[in-house]
Amino acid sequence: MTYEEIVASVKAAYADVDASHITDHVAFQFNVTGEGEGAFYVEIKDGKVNVEPYEYYDRDILVTANADTVIGLANGKIDPVKAYLIGRLKAEGDLGKAAFLKQLSGKTDKKKK
Repeated sequence: MTYEEIVASVKAAYADVDASHITDHVAFQFNVTGEGEGAFYVEIKDGKVNVEPYEYYDRDILVTANADTVIGLANGKIDPVKAYLIGRLKAEGDLGKAAFLKQLSGKTDKKKK
């Protein structure tokens, strides 16, 4: 899988997610390791989720993981807390805001049903 395909998959997973319940501004930077290596960000702002293929220097959380883990998180198939605890992903920054990633993951899974 290429970097562009990874970003497109994550963007598609979050396209219709309603994040209006999240009133904080939250910015995640994802550093993808291995195949498709690169950086992109997921930003929650004004009730919407934006995914862009750029680094986000003023981020709240930096998440480092391989492509399968990143896509699994976005699709709601991988629990971010469990992935962190077993070492599938690394997270740095405001881990309190990292909880929003779990809320978004649950929303994407329900959206597809």
